[in-house]
Amino acid sequence: MNQGILLVISGPAGTGKGSVIAELFKQSSEFAYSVSATTRTPRPTDIDGVNYHFMTREEFERQIETGDVVEYVNYCGNYYGTLRREIEEKHRNGMNLILELEVHGALNIKKKYPDCVTIFLLPPDYETLEARLRGRGTECEEAICKRLERALEEVRCMSEYDYVVMNPDGKCAQAAAEIIAIVNSERKRVKRNLYLIDEFIKSHAKHKSEKKSDSPQN
Repeated sequence: MNQGILLVISGPAGTGKGSVIAELFKQSSEFAYSVSATTRTPRPTDIDGVNYHFMTREEFERQIETGDVVEYVNYCGNYYGTLRREIEEKHRNGMNLILELEVHGALNIKKKYPDCVTIFLLPPDYETLEARLRGRGTECEEAICKRLERALEEVRCMSEYDYVVMNPDGKCAQAAAEIIAIVNSERKRVKRNLYLIDEFIKSHAKHKSEKKSDSPQN
């Protein structure tokens, strides 16, 4: 079977990662989502196990020690990480598994899973990003300033990624379609389809055997 793509999507806070990922699920049934773990306080609209696996700091650190956290970072005073079980349970049956990670987490996953595909989601400009963050109305001025400073650092890391996709206002569907096109192209790479060589050779052997058995006996 052609294994699904391990797809890592990153971008500054306010880029619209959540909206684009939601659009991916609308446009295709071939995606699964890896829910990250975090110690940050849930927002009013957050659902535990859907948006994040929310944990206490003690719980998270215990899972780091046991190896149940594949990668993690401390971002704005909170832990964010990927649980091993999320990858092992969902990256199967040909599904494309989405990991929504910040830059350092994405690059750590790239080291552990070299075949993953990394995509950097980019807003059209700094002003748009700032407007989106302020429009949320969920964070104080200090937190917003920290996120904007962090965004500049993250954009400088974009060269470490495989692809970049722009996400202008009101264009989530277009951004999602571009990501689907990238995934479809990646699934056609020869290195992801080497099993077809064995299948073809086996079919040849079967055909040869059947042809021999159908031939008239002397």
